[in-house]
Amino acid sequence: MSETLRDEIKEKILNGYYNCEKELTLSIFSGKWKIVILWHLGVEGPHRFSELQRLFPKISHKILTNQLRELMEDGIVHREVYPEIPPKVEYSMTELGMTLLPIVEMMYEWGKNRMNEIKQEMHISENDVNE
Repeated sequence: MSETLRDEIKEKILNGYYNCEKELTLSIFSGKWKIVILWHLGVEGPHRFSELQRLFPKISHKILTNQLRELMEDGIVHREVYPEIPPKVEYSMTELGMTLLPIVEMMYEWGKNRMNEIKQEMHISENDVNE
C-alpha cells in the first residue's frame, strides 16, 4: 500500500502527524463523494467516468476527477484504459480497495437504519402536532 499511498499521507505518517490508525483510515475516506464512489464500484463493479457522473449529477467533472485520482493514488481504485477507438476507460476497485467494502457497506447500513429512525421520529412528531 505504501508504494501507492498519496505523498501527502506518507509525509504525515513519517512526521508523526497521525496519532492513530483511525486517522489514516479517515484520510483515505475523506472527500464528500469517496464513500459513495467506493460503494458503487465495490457493489456494482467497474464503471466508466460518464456512468459515475450520471450516478452523481451534483458532482462536478473536476471534483469527480480529483476524488478518483486520490483513490487511485492510495491504491484503492484502478483505472483501466482499453486500446479502442473511441478510447474506453473504466474504474474498478483494487484488491486493497475491496478490503474496504465491508466498512463501506456497514456505513451504508448504519445510514439507512438511522434515516429510517429519523423518518419514524418525524412521522411520530407530525402526528403529535396534528392531534
